[in-house]
Amino acid sequence: FATYGTTYRPAIWLQRPPTRMYWRRGWQVFLDARRLPRNLAVALQRAVVEFAGNRFIFRRGLLRGAAHWLIMWGCVVAAAITFPLVWGWIHFETVPGSLEHYRVFLFGVPAGSFPVASVLAFALFHGLVWSSFLVIAGVMLAFRRRMIDHGAAAAQQFGEDILPLVLLLAISVTGLMLTVSYTWMKGYAYSFLAILHAVTVIVTLLWLPFGKLFHLFQRPAQLGVSFYKDAAERADQARCRRCDRPFAGVAMVRDLITVERELGFRYELRGRAEHYQQICPRCRRALFGLAQAAMWTEPAVAPAEE
Repeated sequence: FATYGTTYRPAIWLQRPPTRMYWRRGWQVFLDARRLPRNLAVALQRAVVEFAGNRFIFRRGLLRGAAHWLIMWGCVVAAAITFPLVWGWIHFETVPGSLEHYRVFLFGVPAGSFPVASVLAFALFHGLVWSSFLVIAGVMLAFRRRMIDHGAAAAQQFGEDILPLVLLLAISVTGLMLTVSYTWMKGYAYSFLAILHAVTVIVTLLWLPFGKLFHLFQRPAQLGVSFYKDAAERADQARCRRCDRPFAGVAMVRDLITVERELGFRYELRGRAEHYQQICPRCRRALFGLAQAAMWTEPAVAPAEE
C-alpha cells in the first residue's frame, strides 16, 4: 500500500500543469547535448552541496539546518542498511572452518570477510544504532526549535509538523530498545518490542506518501527546476512593457502564460502589454498602488434617477 501511494502521488503531482511544465522543461535543458557534460558536473555538485550538505536548509538557520541534516542522514543510513538486508541484496555467513569470521555476500557474490570481534564488525552490526542516534538528536533539535521559535509554533500543524517527528522518534527509540534487550537484558520482552517496532515502522510507511515526509521524493525534482532557471538566465530576457527593464527569461514568461491559460486564468491586457505577466513585479506593485489611488480620487457617481 505504501508503494502504491508513493507511486500514485508523484503521478498525480506531475499531472498538474505547473509541475508538468517544470518537469518537461527541466529534462529538456538537462539533456541538451551541447551542455550535457557540464550539466552532469553541476548536478553532481548540487547533489553534494544542496542535498548531502543541506545548504538550502542551513541558509534558513544553523539550528534548523543541523536538525534537518541529522534526521536526513539518520534516515538515509537506516534505509541503506535495512532495505538491502530485507530484500536479500546483502547477507552475512560464517566462513566454513572459521567460526570467528563473517563473509559478506552482495547479490549472492562473496565480497570479502572480516573477524567477528573486529571494530569493523562492531560498526557494521550496530549501523542502525548509529542512525537512531542521529535521528533522535535531530528530532530533539527540531522539537526545541518548535518550542522556542514563536513563528514556527504559530504556523505549525500537528499532522504536518509534529506527527513526522513523533513517528521518526518512535522508530528510533523502539529500535534501540531491541538492541538493549538482546545486549544487556538477555532478550527480555524482545518479542513484544519487535512487534512494537514493526508497528511504528508500518504506520510510518503507510503515512509516508500522504504527509510531510513525501518531500523526500519531491525535493530531487528541484534539480531540474534549477537547470531550467539557469537556462532562462542565459537566454533572452523579457523586458517589462512599462519600464523596459529585463526581469525574467522570455521562455519562463511564455511558459507561465501557457500554464495560467491551462488552469483557466486569463490576464490579457490592452495597451502596450498584451499580458499581465509581461509586466515586471516592481511595476505590478506600482500599478496596484496607482489603481487604488485612482479609486480614491475619482469623483463619486450619483445614482441614476428612476
